[in-house]
Amino acid sequence: MTGFLFELSFWLAAPVWLLMIFAPGRRPTDRLAASPLTVVPILVVHLAMALPVMPELWSAVSGPDIDGFRALTARANGAGAIWAQVIAWDLLLGQWMYRESRRLGVHPAVTGPLLVLTILLSPFGLLVFLALRTALTRRRAVSGAVPAPSRTGPS
Repeated sequence: MTGFLFELSFWLAAPVWLLMIFAPGRRPTDRLAASPLTVVPILVVHLAMALPVMPELWSAVSGPDIDGFRALTARANGAGAIWAQVIAWDLLLGQWMYRESRRLGVHPAVTGPLLVLTILLSPFGLLVFLALRTALTRRRAVSGAVPAPSRTGPS
């Protein structure tokens, strides 16, 4: 059951990621990306995996040290709970990046690969996105330009 829940956490997030990458600017995509509720099913999976290891999880987060965290992640439910939490937070991060990209008028051909990088290695994806966001914001502040949201296809 633990393996199933581990995989389920990814598959619950995948449709939102796919829409943001392959159907940007569509009404359903924009609605989903604007909702923090997309992570609720993933957090339910997190709870299902976290509850059986709650003493170890509490110990790892209330008095963090590497050995306690290592002991938690050595347990299937502990590693699975951390994985589901990472999937949920990465999805929220990706949704924010998507909305910011739309607000700033970043072309989907740029946003899509950044979202893929964020799925795989979120700290790197976020750093690249923050650098892009900073550059665009500064350039627009200097030029006084107001970005128009990028559009691809009918809504």
